[in-house]
Amino acid sequence: MLRSNLSVLRLWPAFVALFTVGVLAAWLVAAGNPGNMGVCGACFLRDLSGAFGFNAPPKAPRIFRPELVGIVLGALFWRLVTRRFEARTGSFAVTRFALGIVMGVAAMVFLGCPFRMLQRLGGGDLNAWVALPGFIAGVGVARMLERRGYHLGKTQVVTPLLGLVGPLLYVVLLVLFLLGGFLMGPGMSETTGPAHALWSTALIVGVGVGVALSQSGFCAIAAARQVFTGGGRMLAAAALFVLGYALTALISGKANWAFEGQPVAHGDWLWNFLALALLGLCGAFAGGCPVRQIVLTGEGNGDAAVTTGGILIGGALAHNFSMISIASGPAGPGGTTDGGRLFVALAIPLVLLYAYGVMRSAKSTRA
Repeated sequence: MLRSNLSVLRLWPAFVALFTVGVLAAWLVAAGNPGNMGVCGACFLRDLSGAFGFNAPPKAPRIFRPELVGIVLGALFWRLVTRRFEARTGSFAVTRFALGIVMGVAAMVFLGCPFRMLQRLGGGDLNAWVALPGFIAGVGVARMLERRGYHLGKTQVVTPLLGLVGPLLYVVLLVLFLLGGFLMGPGMSETTGPAHALWSTALIVGVGVGVALSQSGFCAIAAARQVFTGGGRMLAAAALFVLGYALTALISGKANWAFEGQPVAHGDWLWNFLALALLGLCGAFAGGCPVRQIVLTGEGNGDAAVTTGGILIGGALAHNFSMISIASGPAGPGGTTDGGRLFVALAIPLVLLYAYGVMRSAKSTRA
């Protein structure tokens, strides 16, 4: 009994951390961020590509999100303070980059990464509740293939300086933003452009989120895995994240339990399901959801930094094809596009085919 009680006590810091992240995410929405987008790794990286001028207006956002830098610096700070900083890299970088691109595009079809899905759940978006099984299914298929031999290899410990390259790049971005004239963002005008919280608020909250996510090790992909593996730490943390977000959204008047009238969402349920299945599949193969990849970048993981670069490119590509539109739009005149549906329909079998090839190669090597 004593051992069981001690085990539960050890889990409480992670539970409190994720409940707090849910509260902070909802607070960012109340402070000005788009609906149900307090924390969204794929959205932030897509917006960063827009801040460089890559995204084509008027549909695509062009704004630097300080939360992104805050999450990276928060994760780095936690690892340094706890003396657990360890630079790692060196495993299938090209594959991780490609999987990142697919994740970035899939997120634009669903309109959010798994973290935004959790926020949409807490905010009352019933479309996200319908799509949730797709995400779990994608992770479940990936787990099945991993048990049959799929893997991306193991990263290796490298000199700490290499692990600092990713975080330093984000620091440079923050400096360029603060200097003005280099990146489009909320610093110059607090009333125009895409919805955003005050930049200083966004940065500070981002640091807190980064600390909490690094301390807890939370990942939406890992939570979905526990549906199949048993254990409940990550699942319970995900539930507390949703609860923290839901309570804060309710208090701030941002909750809306309905299918219709949701901010930045559409009701194409099949393609929500399939886009999240693709996102879960690629996230599991790449070793984490977009937000987890950002946190890992702050922790010194070079492979995660490569994956986030792919997610950024994927988000930009979803908005920049001149002949075919991929990114979805809100309900009403928006929704999924022919290009988005075609991408998801083609990407799922292609990713599975690649995984099958890796499995065959692994079996041949063992033989």
